[in-house]
Amino acid sequence: MGDITGPVGAPGFGAKGHMRALMVLGLPLIGSNLAQNLIQFVDVLMLGWYDVTALAAVSIATPYWFTLFLLGAGFAWAVAPLVAAAVEAGDGVAARRITRMGLWLSVAAGCIFVPAFWWSAPVLLWLGQTEEIAGLAQDYLRIAGWGLFPALFAITLRSFLSALELAGIILWVSLAAAVLNVGLNWVLIFGNLGFPEMGIEGAALASVSLHVASGLGLAVYAAKRCAEYDLFTRFWRFDGQIAAQVAKLGLPMGITTVAETLLFSASAVMMGWIGEVWLAAHGIALQLASLTFMVHLGLSQAVTVRAGRAYGRRDEAGLRLGGLVALALSGAMVALTMALFLGVPGALMSVFVDPADPLRDAIIAAGVTLLAIAALFQLVDAAQVMTIGLLRGVQDTTVPLVIAIVSYWVLGIPASWLLAFPAGMGAPGIWLGMVVGLGAAAVALSVRFWWGTGRLGTVL
Repeated sequence: MGDITGPVGAPGFGAKGHMRALMVLGLPLIGSNLAQNLIQFVDVLMLGWYDVTALAAVSIATPYWFTLFLLGAGFAWAVAPLVAAAVEAGDGVAARRITRMGLWLSVAAGCIFVPAFWWSAPVLLWLGQTEEIAGLAQDYLRIAGWGLFPALFAITLRSFLSALELAGIILWVSLAAAVLNVGLNWVLIFGNLGFPEMGIEGAALASVSLHVASGLGLAVYAAKRCAEYDLFTRFWRFDGQIAAQVAKLGLPMGITTVAETLLFSASAVMMGWIGEVWLAAHGIALQLASLTFMVHLGLSQAVTVRAGRAYGRRDEAGLRLGGLVALALSGAMVALTMALFLGVPGALMSVFVDPADPLRDAIIAAGVTLLAIAALFQLVDAAQVMTIGLLRGVQDTTVPLVIAIVSYWVLGIPASWLLAFPAGMGAPGIWLGMVVGLGAAAVALSVRFWWGTGRLGTVL
């Protein structure tokens, strides 16, 4: 329970000021998110050129790696609202301590998860993969798993810099990583420039190198641009009190994100029960929805920092006005997305389907149906991620975790199954079920934030 009563609007922004601040911070974060998506796209594309079996293995290994990464990343994400509040309160020492403990906890998470990468084949076999695919995926993960340390290190520094509203460097590092990824994959996967042909292991090594380069780039920038914080001086000193604070905020953030990710994983599994055409259409439609979602995710990350600053200066009026402006910006993007998904769905789908594919017409027709539902899907998905960003800014993550689990797993997944199979709606029913889950989360999280910030000047 945090009291934010104080001088109304101090130091205060008008709506235009909030919009300008959100755009300055949000646009680089949106761009960096899109660059990260591009990296994943290139990995899939280049391994597809190399070998279909390797592509299948990395398609299984990547979600495995990413799930564990998300669990550990909660500690890194917690740094942003905590540092933002500390800086706004004029406590630079607390900002340093928070960031250091975010780095400590990220390293600890990596140590816990490394065995899960090293002995991943038995898990993948249990999940129904063939021995060949599970073995190749394990070969990939035994190398890529070491990239978890620099990846979490980089995310923690990204959160620190975002909290200081120094997001430009994050965009440039992400773009540089996307370019570097193409070159490293070309050299290490295919064995160019005198290097041995390493295939899927080359892709893993390229991934680790990318995370190391990104982490080092952000570390050098943070050390020079933010020298007054002395982030890396006496880094070995552990701060139990601050570590507990970061863990308390960050662990629910990681689990919440994994809960949502698994909602989409479950939808893909159910889509596979229906058939190849619908599964292909689902993958394309979800890729399009994910691409536009990067805008809302970037805005959500920005609004976490802005809300954290309002929380730090005890500015309830600024917190609520900033939240309204952020939702309006997100809503404008939703309107544009809905117009595209409803206006030219066939054109969007056709970009992803080989003209020579005999199933092309069927996949496009199925995708047009799913994109019509995706228009509604975008509305609730954007609303829930934006409100999560606001709640994280005021350091409220435990109740949102409960809301997420109930919405996604108690309501969303059962609704998808009931609508798709007993109700006979098939694939559209799966997407409508996801709308139910995300919509329930959006409503509950909105009530949590707006009701909480309106009660006698207190924040939840």
